[in-house]
Amino acid sequence: MSETYRPLLGISMGDPGGIGPEICAKALDASTVYELCRPLVVGDAEILRDAVRFCGLDLEVQACDRPADGLYRRGVIEILDLRNLGLPGLQLGTVTAAQGKASFEYVVKVIELAMAREIDGTVTAPINKAALNAGGCHYAGHTEIYGDLTGTKDYSMLLVEGDFRVTHVSTHVSLREACDRVKTPRVLKVIELTHEALRRMEIPEPRIAVAGLNPHCGEGGLFGTEDDLEIAPAVTAACAAGIRAEGPLPADTLFSKLRGGQYDAVVAMYHDQGHIPTKLMGFHYDAKTGLWGQMSGVNVTLGLPIVRTSVDHGTAFDQAGAGTANPQSMLDAIRLAALLSRRGKQG
Repeated sequence: MSETYRPLLGISMGDPGGIGPEICAKALDASTVYELCRPLVVGDAEILRDAVRFCGLDLEVQACDRPADGLYRRGVIEILDLRNLGLPGLQLGTVTAAQGKASFEYVVKVIELAMAREIDGTVTAPINKAALNAGGCHYAGHTEIYGDLTGTKDYSMLLVEGDFRVTHVSTHVSLREACDRVKTPRVLKVIELTHEALRRMEIPEPRIAVAGLNPHCGEGGLFGTEDDLEIAPAVTAACAAGIRAEGPLPADTLFSKLRGGQYDAVVAMYHDQGHIPTKLMGFHYDAKTGLWGQMSGVNVTLGLPIVRTSVDHGTAFDQAGAGTANPQSMLDAIRLAALLSRRGKQG
């Protein structure tokens, strides 16, 4: 497979009431995107055209019936128009059941296309969990939807902000349940998924650090036993399999070492342990303007039979329709999906 191959990527539009349509339009106004891939939006054409309008972009939105029918050139956004909401049903900046259901249907369609090999990979714009569940789609988020609809049991979330990469043993569960999920088989599986993903990102000998769960990794059982009884055996098993893993290591200093280049990735034990440092790296908020000057970073679901990347932020209902949303995370997600999709074709 040639390095110049442009993968065909399906991009679900996200919750129509949020900034998803806007960041899709802005990202696909960049000429560099079309050098890397052939992007196909899946959503509602009327709503995407409205986003192009209020953003003042010189773009045409063209509906196509099949992914193979698109021209995929800058200036024309190709969209698989599901026609399941439309402008009359649009309520910008508002949680509605109809918009939640529509966002779910966009995601289902890109998964179906990828599983049928009509597209090479998928990228997702943000959805709103309250709207999703109000629309009768009872999932905690994208990761769980992908796991269910692809029949995948062992999957993990990876956050990427440049060379700052973090995977998670658990994500969208209570903190109490997250502690209960720190078990040796699960920790080992996430280490393995992390190693495989880094190899696909062209890191030949990944260095993986595994975070502890308790303060100071439990201090020999003084503050908890999970680090010694569950995490350490997983690291030992990973090393025995030839993976360069180290841990458990105290989380309060570990992420500084990741930022400094000592490791290629960290395996975090729960959602906020990994999300907070990653978003501190990628998100810059300006209190004077009330705007996000930077919103970079990518969410990747590991372990799936298809490629899935996503923006690393939410629907930002407070910005919807203003034309001020930053598309950087969407651009990053498209670039990484293109890389992973090419590697998948080659491997």
